[in-house]
Amino acid sequence: MTSRTLIAPSILSADFAHLADELKALEDSGADWVHIDVMDGHFVPNLTFGPPIIKACKKHSRLPFDVHLMIEQPERWLEAWRDAGADRITFHVEACTHAHRYLSMVREMGLASGITLNPQTPLCSIEFLLKECDQVLIMSVNPGFGGQKFIEPMLDKIRSLRQMIDALQLKTMIQVDGGISLQNAQKICAAGADVLVMGSAFFAAADKKSLVKEVQSLKK
Repeated sequence: MTSRTLIAPSILSADFAHLADELKALEDSGADWVHIDVMDGHFVPNLTFGPPIIKACKKHSRLPFDVHLMIEQPERWLEAWRDAGADRITFHVEACTHAHRYLSMVREMGLASGITLNPQTPLCSIEFLLKECDQVLIMSVNPGFGGQKFIEPMLDKIRSLRQMIDALQLKTMIQVDGGISLQNAQKICAAGADVLVMGSAFFAAADKKSLVKEVQSLKK
């Protein structure tokens, strides 16, 4: 568990025509990480960024790049994302059959490793992977598009994951992504989340610094 709540704005909601400016605004806001949603049009019904775009973006930010792979066969792309500038990589347990091996590969590359679960995927699917995870990403919407509504039953899932991690005395962080705003952020943190991914709510905010400060001050 982190000492304070971290915020990782998702550039999926940024203005793609002005990514350098959006990254500067993100960093100037005091946010902790840059969250990058990578979609392949197969695992989820959308296409977003490839490694060359993120490599170019890396030149415009000093923040850690938190890469969320929503793709089939994520193991084929781990080295490419490391070379593009990823600092943290999460991939979906639903997308691979050898998750333990691939989590180890990410750590061997010197990056933080993480596993992601879709809303309907039970926690038992990752119980024996937790020791290899620096973070677990709970999807609180069905992945593929930004701007969706938070799925309320995910609060119970977050609480259960917090209990699992604490029982094993691990330092694994819980990250939550999907439909997060200032209106529901407190209850998500209270359930046990360490890192909040914000897309639409962050980039639509008139005062991003105030938003970040308020999120980082939320109590768990």
